[in-house]
Amino acid sequence: MYNDAIPGRAAVARGQGARRLRGDGRVAALFAGPSLIGLTLFTLFPIVMSLVIAFFQWPAAGEHVFTGLGNFAQLFGDPVFRRTLFNTLLFVVLYLPLNLIVSVGLAVWISPRIKGRQALRVIFFLPVVTPMVANAIVWRMIYQPNGFIDGTLHAATGVHAPNFLGEQGWAMFAVVAMSVWQGFGYNMLVFSAALDAIPRQLVEAAQIDGAGPWRLFFRITLPMISPAMFFATTMTLITSFQVFTQPFLMTGGGPGIDTETLMMFVYNQGFSVYQFGLASAAAWILFVLILGVTALQFAGQRRWVTYDV
Repeated sequence: MYNDAIPGRAAVARGQGARRLRGDGRVAALFAGPSLIGLTLFTLFPIVMSLVIAFFQWPAAGEHVFTGLGNFAQLFGDPVFRRTLFNTLLFVVLYLPLNLIVSVGLAVWISPRIKGRQALRVIFFLPVVTPMVANAIVWRMIYQPNGFIDGTLHAATGVHAPNFLGEQGWAMFAVVAMSVWQGFGYNMLVFSAALDAIPRQLVEAAQIDGAGPWRLFFRITLPMISPAMFFATTMTLITSFQVFTQPFLMTGGGPGIDTETLMMFVYNQGFSVYQFGLASAAAWILFVLILGVTALQFAGQRRWVTYDV
């Protein structure tokens, strides 16, 4: 009798466990439901619709006509789109290395031996948390004629500074400089944390072997912070392709279209001329470009990223 009761008890226990799991699943679904609904309505559905719209001539009012790859062909045949693509790539090529160089340099400088290290970290990080709109407006006032740079230079030398935001050849560099100032603080904290994690024994052993500051940096420090470098490079690369606020507020894409980026082109097509098909197609070209560059980053990380100490 006792042996016969054991399977029955096991079956009852299994049933109770199954009911408990179903109950936990309902509770989890209840808590996750609002987030899943929001994700579906405000993220997944717009993404799918933008892909659909990219294959249509989709004005704000009027008939929606299927064009297949016509929008993509029209974009690559448009000199304005090709110039905005070039501008975006130029911004990335200028901004990415400058951001990394400044970030790594300051992270190395504010080593534990520097007094007021925590205060310096806060000061350097402030531009990151300051609203970008406010920063862009302030920098526009600094760059403009009779602004801070022009006024200071004229008072000191009697010579006026160039119109940084209104002259070809200066505008993009001015936008890049402001963007580096705005964004280096985040990567600086990442690199600072990575530097703190380097075992002190490695540094001391290299110094005992006669390694100087530069050899120590390139042979010990850089390989040890390469995972942080990979992370910072990837994230900065993605955000730099999506640059919008700085050129939009500082130059409006000018002079001419010298600083108009792909994101500005998407905005203008969608909300200025209301050609949602072209805007969606341009947005998907940007997505594929970012995806391709990021994939190359991950494919090449094995050659220069060191994860083992």
